[in-house]
Amino acid sequence: VLAHIELSDRPFMGSVTAEDRSEDSIAMCRILFGEAFVNDHCVILGNVNVNSPLVWDGTMTRSLRAYARANQAAVVVPFILGGAMGPVTNAGGIVQSLAETMAGCALTQLERKGAPVIFGNFLSSMSLRSGSPTFGTPEPAIGSQVIGQLARRLNLPLRCSGNFTTSKLPDGQAMMEGTMSMLAAVHCGANFILHSAGFLDGLLSMSYEKFMLDADLCGALHAYLDGIRIDDDQLAVDAFAEVGPGNHFFACSHTMRHYETAFWDADLSDNEPFEKWEAAGSTDAATRANKLWKKRLAEYEAPPLDEGIREALQDYVGRKKAAMADAWY
Repeated sequence: VLAHIELSDRPFMGSVTAEDRSEDSIAMCRILFGEAFVNDHCVILGNVNVNSPLVWDGTMTRSLRAYARANQAAVVVPFILGGAMGPVTNAGGIVQSLAETMAGCALTQLERKGAPVIFGNFLSSMSLRSGSPTFGTPEPAIGSQVIGQLARRLNLPLRCSGNFTTSKLPDGQAMMEGTMSMLAAVHCGANFILHSAGFLDGLLSMSYEKFMLDADLCGALHAYLDGIRIDDDQLAVDAFAEVGPGNHFFACSHTMRHYETAFWDADLSDNEPFEKWEAAGSTDAATRANKLWKKRLAEYEAPPLDEGIREALQDYVGRKKAAMADAWY
């Protein structure tokens, strides 16, 4: 949690593996943002999983209640692999997911009425020939569409799907499966997407190269979600008048005016002719991504943090560590 705070200025998640660890995460937020602010604002999420099928265990419920007590958000997520922790049929998995999620959401309100809560969903599948989990397959993607409608009916924000794959490398399988599941999240109206980048091997590993490729995909999805605006400029009325029949638009005033912003520009795609690509080394996307993450890491600068807050957080972590016996020898 300290690394989240010191090394990034993005929203972050806290621990859920024990009630006291959840409370430690919240306590650090009170140091960071101020106790009064945290009492009135949601500043941290805790992702709690149902022990599917149909079991809420004490570890998860105590952590869920710790976040709710502090007016912080629990992300309530069943983890259903069809054929293992749930039925193989989509309808059955969706019904199970709804019941498990609603039970967790209700528990947050019993702990503290009005506590923020996020309706979560993690439908996935498995290979029925081997018993191995599979990710990024089409059936859970369809299920996500239905879950999105149910979350809107309940008027709850949704965590759904993500960039999932069972591929071991940042390859074609990884991008196919990841895109399938990310588009499901986009189309079902997810408000919060966990695992947007870097996910490999069913989340048993991650890849910096895959992270960069997925960041590119996220950029493309932002442009995709921006939709189409309609006005005289967007309809290019003046461009048609200037260019006329049978001519090209490449150098017209309208094109020049939109030259830098007309299309989303990928960081990693190669759009050159084959001969130029070959002459430049015939690199694939993963190789280009390897160079880019190393460049980004070399250019990284930690965000500013008040030194008094940093010292208070480091003191808190130091005291907590000193109070615990080492678990490993």
